[in-house]
Amino acid sequence: MIGTKKIAVVLPAYNAAKTLVKVVEAIPRNIVDDVILVDDSSSDETVTIAKQLGLACFVHPRNRGYGANQKTCFRHALSRGNDIIVLLHPDYQYSPELITPLAHMVASEIYDVALGSRMLGKGALIGGMPRHKFIVNKLLTVFQNAMLNQHLSEYHTGYRAFSSRFLSQVPYENNSNAFIFDNEILLQAFYLESRIGEISCPTRYDANSSSISLLPGLVYAFQVISRTITYRLARLGLLKDKLYMSLG
Repeated sequence: MIGTKKIAVVLPAYNAAKTLVKVVEAIPRNIVDDVILVDDSSSDETVTIAKQLGLACFVHPRNRGYGANQKTCFRHALSRGNDIIVLLHPDYQYSPELITPLAHMVASEIYDVALGSRMLGKGALIGGMPRHKFIVNKLLTVFQNAMLNQHLSEYHTGYRAFSSRFLSQVPYENNSNAFIFDNEILLQAFYLESRIGEISCPTRYDANSSSISLLPGLVYAFQVISRTITYRLARLGLLKDKLYMSLG
């Protein structure tokens, strides 16, 4: 716990057997109360290893997608009474040691959402992010900052911490079940005028790191542009969008 706040780490897993032990061993248990793994119908030993590690484990009987996995993660984390929920990929791309500062940013009540950014500093390229992914990441971030009047260094990190109050306010169940979920929940945060902070996070790209392939990557980029435009229209009252309708 941090003060009286209960901390959960949620692991959206898919074929993470090779890296799961390293990730879990690096989680700072001095502050983390609850570790929850949601398996999206893996074909490897992810679930077996998760149970051996004593994690709270929930399994999708069929593959439902990255966004759907997060929905299940958040649903269980909230139902178990957690106050701060840290999203950490179990492929060891992000450093679990940074759970502590991310959780403290939210526990301080200065921020509603905290992001571990690979684009602050030089951690992305040094950590092996492919140069074309780095360039596309930068270009999409410039576009969204200009369109949304924001100043984030990255919109596409999967390393995040949320307050339970924020997740209880946001209709994330209306979001996509695909990769664009990450972008949509940030747009919802902007719509709520939530407070978002960032810290620098090094990254590791290796053979076991999950990475979006070319065609899904192109679809994701198109969706980012499309969602950004529809956000602006919704903000202007020119469009009703299910992502924001319950947010007033």
